[in-house]
Amino acid sequence: MGGGHTPVWTAEGNAPNLDARRILGTSRKERTMKVKWLDQPQKHDYPAAKSYLSLTLDEATAEAAVREMERAEMRAFAAKDIFRASGLPLLGPTDSHVDSDRVRIIRKESLSPVLLYRDDRRGRLVIADGYHRMCAVYTFDEDAMIPCKIV
Repeated sequence: MGGGHTPVWTAEGNAPNLDARRILGTSRKERTMKVKWLDQPQKHDYPAAKSYLSLTLDEATAEAAVREMERAEMRAFAAKDIFRASGLPLLGPTDSHVDSDRVRIIRKESLSPVLLYRDDRRGRLVIADGYHRMCAVYTFDEDAMIPCKIV
């Protein structure tokens, strides 16, 4: 495989007959996908965020955070920055939820924006809802701007 590209290796340690350039594209533009987003999070995202936040926050604090999220303005941050601030591991396409969201991206279906919570006590950003969507987008473009509400 010429052109300075590293071959893609199989689990058995053999290089496949596929040219990585055909899979990944030869330019950054070809490797990235334009992700479509809804204008606002879906209504069911807020109870999901509350449920998740309730695991580490008391019920009243989680409820107040979600009410604040509902009123918050939309913002956008780079996927890689959200992951760094959260300290969470990146799940790959072998995760069934990530794979499902990747399929939605490829089909050009709109994703729901992410809900974020700044946990000042722990000095971490919490992805209250949208972790699998974040991972799916990251597999296409780590620099993608992620629409979100953050409190």
